[in-house]
Amino acid sequence: MTDTTIDPVIDELWERRAALGPDDEDARAQVVAAVDLLDAGEARVARIEGDDVIVDERAKRAILLSFTVLPMVKGSHGGSFVHDRVPLKTIFPGVRVVAGAIARWGSHVEPGAVLMPSFTNIGGYVGSGSMVDTWATVGSCAQVGRNVHLSGGVGLGGVLEPPQAAPVVVEDDAFIGSRSMVVEGARVRRGAKLGAGAVLTASTRVFEAETGAELARGVAPERAICVGSSRVRGFPGGDFGLPCLLVLRYLEPGQEHDKLALNEVLREHGVAP
Repeated sequence: MTDTTIDPVIDELWERRAALGPDDEDARAQVVAAVDLLDAGEARVARIEGDDVIVDERAKRAILLSFTVLPMVKGSHGGSFVHDRVPLKTIFPGVRVVAGAIARWGSHVEPGAVLMPSFTNIGGYVGSGSMVDTWATVGSCAQVGRNVHLSGGVGLGGVLEPPQAAPVVVEDDAFIGSRSMVVEGARVRRGAKLGAGAVLTASTRVFEAETGAELARGVAPERAICVGSSRVRGFPGGDFGLPCLLVLRYLEPGQEHDKLALNEVLREHGVAP
């Protein structure tokens, strides 16, 4: 178990989770206290240490236990009927929250972030200066750094089980183009840019356009400008193009926020920004 601020009683509750239910008031109080730490940003499902993503298994267990010990409650949000175990966040200090934005309790959004009409699931984390744009989704436990732009319709996948599985991580200063998907614990490193419609999974192969070199699977490299592409592979039934991620170029340090430079690179390679 990694360092965590969450009470170790969660581990004991996890071992006897099959016997728990909404009527167990003591267990519910302990689980609520743990998820409250996630909600307040005092605990996180995952953090970055060097090149590694360190998962707080106890935090994920607390979230999973909340689905067991919290009762179903009827309510409303924006005029829509709600019947759920997990309430929605109602406190967003320093965050711009546009009508239609939904964030569940147990997620944390730092002051200075912007939530357009979007969805942030339990365990998710959004850093200061980041924008979750229209119809974008921050899946359960997905971690978004600071000064990140998740463009319209972006989907960051969620993960809760198995508890030790790493969530999607988008590091500081990254840009995720419209309708892109980052799932299965894939990682977008600091300052990387994904062109519109890119798909990055844990098993996606990543190649450099200039050298043909294959890089680590499921990772958009630091300051890399990437687009979705395909690589031909032969099968008994014929040759087919399998999806991959193509690194067009690397930005120089300090270019992370230069959208004009990003657009120029994409146009140069015949990709619409």
